[in-house]
Amino acid sequence: MHHLPHLITDLGFILMIAALSTLLFKKLGQPQVLGYLIAGFLVSPHVPFLPTVTDQANIQVWSEIGVIFLLFSLGLEFSFKKLFKVGGSASFTAVFEVVFMVALGYLVGRLLGWNNIDSLFFGGILSISSTTIIVRAFQELGMKGKKFVELVFGILVVEDIVAILLLVLLTAIASSDTFSTAELAFSGLRLLFYIALWFVIGIFLIPIFLRKIRHLLEDETMLLVSIGLCFMMVMIAAGVGFSPALGAFVMGSLLAETPEGHKMEHVLQPVKNLFAAIFFVSVGMMIDPKVLIERWDLVILVTLVTIVGKFVSTFLGAILSGQGRKQSFQSGMSLAQIGEFSFIIAALGVSLKVTSDFLYPLAIAVSAVTTFTTPYLIKVADPLYRWVESKLPEGVKRNLDQYQASFNQAGENKAGALIMKTYGMKILLNTVMVVAIMGAFKAVVNAEIQKYLQESPWASGISLFVCLAISAPFFWGIVMSGPSLRAQREVEELQKLRGLQAGLFVGRLVLAVILLGALISQFATLKVASGVIVAVVGVAALAGQLWVRHLYQFIEKNFQKNLTEKERKELVSSSVAKNFLPWETTLGNYDIASECSLVGRTLRDLSFKENYGVTVAAVFRGAKRYFAPDGEFVLWPHDKLICFGSEEELQSFHTFLEGEKAAQVPEPEMTTRQDDYKLSSFVVSDDSKFKDKTIRESGIRESYHGMVVGIERGPQRILGPRASFTLRENDLVWVVSDKKQSQATV
Repeated sequence: MHHLPHLITDLGFILMIAALSTLLFKKLGQPQVLGYLIAGFLVSPHVPFLPTVTDQANIQVWSEIGVIFLLFSLGLEFSFKKLFKVGGSASFTAVFEVVFMVALGYLVGRLLGWNNIDSLFFGGILSISSTTIIVRAFQELGMKGKKFVELVFGILVVEDIVAILLLVLLTAIASSDTFSTAELAFSGLRLLFYIALWFVIGIFLIPIFLRKIRHLLEDETMLLVSIGLCFMMVMIAAGVGFSPALGAFVMGSLLAETPEGHKMEHVLQPVKNLFAAIFFVSVGMMIDPKVLIERWDLVILVTLVTIVGKFVSTFLGAILSGQGRKQSFQSGMSLAQIGEFSFIIAALGVSLKVTSDFLYPLAIAVSAVTTFTTPYLIKVADPLYRWVESKLPEGVKRNLDQYQASFNQAGENKAGALIMKTYGMKILLNTVMVVAIMGAFKAVVNAEIQKYLQESPWASGISLFVCLAISAPFFWGIVMSGPSLRAQREVEELQKLRGLQAGLFVGRLVLAVILLGALISQFATLKVASGVIVAVVGVAALAGQLWVRHLYQFIEKNFQKNLTEKERKELVSSSVAKNFLPWETTLGNYDIASECSLVGRTLRDLSFKENYGVTVAAVFRGAKRYFAPDGEFVLWPHDKLICFGSEEELQSFHTFLEGEKAAQVPEPEMTTRQDDYKLSSFVVSDDSKFKDKTIRESGIRESYHGMVVGIERGPQRILGPRASFTLRENDLVWVVSDKKQSQATV
């Protein structure tokens, strides 16, 4: 009889129990995460009448791999650009809420007699809401499309990045016996510096690498390449003193900016699901029923603190950022729970051996309770708000309304905001590159040159010269680069930035001189450095226009090209989608899952227009594009439907697809190549061949290789007219068509 290693038997046992638990919870309509937690509890030593996992140390390693894949997958769903798009209100609310909850958790912990580290980790555990639970609750309750949901999603995006920062800061605090506020601030700045550095280098190099191997990327090779890049970044992050989770998240975020990001997320899904299950099972193994029974009162107290604290902090943050009362109230009710990041923070405390035994099972118990309460809190938010609103004094309402109106009027008009928008990110990234080059030369390159030249007095001079040459384009970018392209359009409208140019130039020049002095002082004495600074500034003034400017513009152009490659291939902006159509309509992008009951049926049989009011404008099948598919068009697995209609119609269609197990992206998005289609219009003249014919009889579909999406007849607008609609003289007809094939003339 062959002897199986304990790792294999343990893993098989865990996966069997996890599979049974998740099937049961799926049947009961409960979150699968709870099934994994209970499965872990059942295979733990705390349940003696069932087989127990033998080698818990190995399972712990597998669970750490699970955390890496969870964070890598989260990064693939995340985007640095998405962080910039969520808006100041969501960003402020998220940061306010996290700081409030960390402080509240710390205060409650100290009042309960816990030590500083336990209290601080407790605050971290309470601070991050569960994206998984909230998204699932919104889907089940049909809330997508509601105004407050957009704010909640924005808050969750910012919370994810703040959670990563929390992991790093908590690790630093737990690893130091004498940790000061200055060291905490330095750790935060160090983290932001490395993230910015990895962002610049990654956006510059990774798209080029993927472009070179794009023709080789099948599912298997893409999976291996993505996992390889992930673990490379994990090793780099660990090498510079950060957590592996941070490295995984950053690499996922970088890959999310590439055209391959969506496919990588797709091929990685099964691997992530496997290791995530192992992670959550390992979390469940840490549940000690004795602790929960002994401290049941603590579980109830912490649950109440979580729900009330999250509601109050989110509500206040949203109100202070200029949101309306109802939106703020609903957002607060939606975010009143903790989830997967809380497990990771609690697990961090256990792995570092700095937290007490009761904290981990307490976090799991509170998460389980708030997971159940979340859908009910979201559901009662609206009627509860109406009741609270009816009891609110008129004076309070009036003051809140005045604050919101004043806040919104003041928002975008300040010079500081304009300067940050036009120059802030560009100056920041160039500064990061100068500091990184300086640090690399001081720590590595200079030592190697000294060794090679046998401590020659020329060694430092050579290092300084090469360092200045490499960093010169970035110095030029700090001082001389223009505003961002997006901002230039606003500058022409506002005419504000022109009056600020003199002060801006002086400020940028001072920053560059300070950085230059810091760089030169790494290789020379202060007296020599002063002379070199004057010489360098003089030479730069003469030579900068000759080669430095061109080199910087080359670097910036390629960086922008790589950064926007995905957007140039996919229209991901809802504003583009609205401009795409003639009136107030929206485009929805829907993937047909392989198990969906729509597969194998014709569009005529499905009757989307009759049942839901939406029209299928195009179907994308791999690299093929089918514009204006006819009624006999048969849907295949993984077809992408591009539908248009009103927001209400698309919401109804989305709800239908959810029930049919088809997946929709979180928001209606357009993911076609801009060159694939065009929107054109024509007027039916007196002698037009289309006059007095139905759309079906007119042959517009065949002539334009497209679809009639709208007709204007005087003041009347008909969206998505039926094929039996008769065209009359002076009708304005809007057609979406294949740009390459459309050759029709009217």
